[in-house]
Amino acid sequence: MVVKHGQVIARGWTQPSGRPHAEAEALAAAGTEAAGATIYVTLEPCAHPSPRGPACADLLAASGAARVVIGCLDPDPRTAGQGMARLRSAGIEVELADCADCAASLAGYLTRTTQHRPHVTLKLALSADARLAPPPSEGQWLTGPEARAHVHAWRARMDAIVVGRGTLEADVPKLDVRLPGLEARSPERWLLTSGAAPDGWRTLSAPAAIGGMGTAQYLMVEGGAQTARAFLTAGLVDRLLLYRAPRAVGGDGPALPELAEAALAADPAWALTDRRPLGNDTLDVYHRSRT
Repeated sequence: MVVKHGQVIARGWTQPSGRPHAEAEALAAAGTEAAGATIYVTLEPCAHPSPRGPACADLLAASGAARVVIGCLDPDPRTAGQGMARLRSAGIEVELADCADCAASLAGYLTRTTQHRPHVTLKLALSADARLAPPPSEGQWLTGPEARAHVHAWRARMDAIVVGRGTLEADVPKLDVRLPGLEARSPERWLLTSGAAPDGWRTLSAPAAIGGMGTAQYLMVEGGAQTARAFLTAGLVDRLLLYRAPRAVGGDGPALPELAEAALAADPAWALTDRRPLGNDTLDVYHRSRT
């Protein structure tokens, strides 16, 4: 975002193919008006050239901007502080905002770059007594249509979804996005298994193997109790999306008592970051506490 005399004069965002970057788009829109402006960027401007475009730090240095405010550092070793240094060498004032919202918006990229794996979201529907399914006589769904639509909106943000063999055989899930206009955003389907997967699916041998899922930055785990617990035990879940139905189920069906509301409130590893009603259900969002 390019700001001059208190007015936003241009905006830009990275294009779907990965280039041009947001800075290049915003500067092209601002033209010569970028001189003397303050430019706000989510991520430290890249310092390495690419066959698909110049380094953004060089574009900004040549723009005549007076000040650049950076949301978070780029951990890519080809940039990692070098983008800021190049701007300062050009006489541009640089401020690092260390913005949590900026980092959250880039969680997939930052996790892939620093931990060499995708950012992992575990999504589950849970009853009030932490069961994962209604009684067999009551159909397939534990939560209502609002919660299920919300799940599809989250799927559209993912690069891949993984389930276990039990879920595949019991539910034959499509794992696609069924929201009008977002059908093309359906993620890759992965099966956690030591065996083979059906056509159109890919196999994941173990939670620890997620680093080998190509360039995927965002992974959703949608399996049952066994798959969920495998990822939790491995310490590979970064975010919990828990769609809580208001009723208890009882019985001896699959359960995850460690994800009950009281259990998570007492667990310092997790922080509740969002809670919202969805019809008769409630969505609780937790993030792993890195402290």
